[in-house]
Amino acid sequence: MKKWIAAVTGASLLLGGCMPSFQQEDEVIQENAPEESEEQTVIIPNFQISDEYYRTLLPYEPSPSRGMVVNNLQTNYDIAEFESGLMRVAQQNFDPETHFFQAGQFLDSDTITSWLNREFTDAQLQEYDMEPEENVGLNPVDAGGENREQRAKESPIYLAHILEHNYFVKSEEDESKVRLGGVVLGLAMNSVYYYQNDNDPFGPTFEEPIPDAEIEEQGRQMAQEVLQRLRQMAADDPEKAALADVPVTIALFKQEPRTTVIPGNFIGYASADGGSNELGDWNEMNENYVLFPSAEAQENYRDDETAFLNFKQDVETYFPNFNSVIGTGLYRGDQLENLKIDIPIQFYGKSEIIGFTQYVAGRLVDLFPEYFDIEVSITSINGPEALIIKEPNDTEPFVHIYEQ
Repeated sequence: MKKWIAAVTGASLLLGGCMPSFQQEDEVIQENAPEESEEQTVIIPNFQISDEYYRTLLPYEPSPSRGMVVNNLQTNYDIAEFESGLMRVAQQNFDPETHFFQAGQFLDSDTITSWLNREFTDAQLQEYDMEPEENVGLNPVDAGGENREQRAKESPIYLAHILEHNYFVKSEEDESKVRLGGVVLGLAMNSVYYYQNDNDPFGPTFEEPIPDAEIEEQGRQMAQEVLQRLRQMAADDPEKAALADVPVTIALFKQEPRTTVIPGNFIGYASADGGSNELGDWNEMNENYVLFPSAEAQENYRDDETAFLNFKQDVETYFPNFNSVIGTGLYRGDQLENLKIDIPIQFYGKSEIIGFTQYVAGRLVDLFPEYFDIEVSITSINGPEALIIKEPNDTEPFVHIYEQ
């Protein structure tokens, strides 16, 4: 983020004023592109927003499973975090300086849909006129029965979605070419199983919470099966032969319930070396999103909650015409790493927005510690009005007033 802010402010430009120019792009040949019988030319942009973001191979190649995540995950918060968080996982094994991003190309929507199904019994295969090789669902069998609640406890739907990212590197033999350097998969796991009674599919929806230990156990088993299927795909399909020898990382993401206003989080990941059919040891992510203000923040992160409440009180004193001040904090362990604050207000004029934004920026510096990122979004019914960003150890935040 810092590079981007410096580039903008140094040129006396503000957000949205102009886009960075991508000059002297690196034109290379992409090897082992799936579903391509011949090599194709791609471009590696030289501009990189920061060392935390991957450069994307151009022209952008949409995933054959594009759009599925919107239908399969519970909330927009989960959708955004699942996509961006998977890139954070990728950074554990694939350096953003040397690896280039491409949307997943190996798992299409039909494959993912079939893997998200339940496993079928032999009787169900006959009932649905399916072949045994079509029985590839990763979710557990629902053997049926009249006690719907008991079935929900014993065999909930654990796996909600599978997201694939591909990462390319320059060939060691020829730097004018890039080859597949790694595949990262995210398995989105449900923390709550929602279901209806069999004889009333349009009736009330019931909830069955899934314990964390059960989510993790099931997710790890599914991850191992997914890895073996990727390797088998390489053996069965020449167009996917690159999957045979490429390193693979698989991460587990726990969705939040539908009514939650914070995103879920990644709970762990494991990797397999190129050619290996076995995942290595699992690594705990130890991430957690916390809502401010909330009982959880008060109980577990009291100092941060106190700072937020003081900030909220000052905002209310200065500018009472708004709905609420809400914060979302990302913790790694017990350490707050990022805090995003939303302030919705009524719009009374540009001068009032400017004065209010300046006041908020000053209170950020005075009330919050210096060791984590803070982003404040000020909005009205007209849309975004102002953005304030403060990075660790900054004495002055970056401030932008949007032009309507």
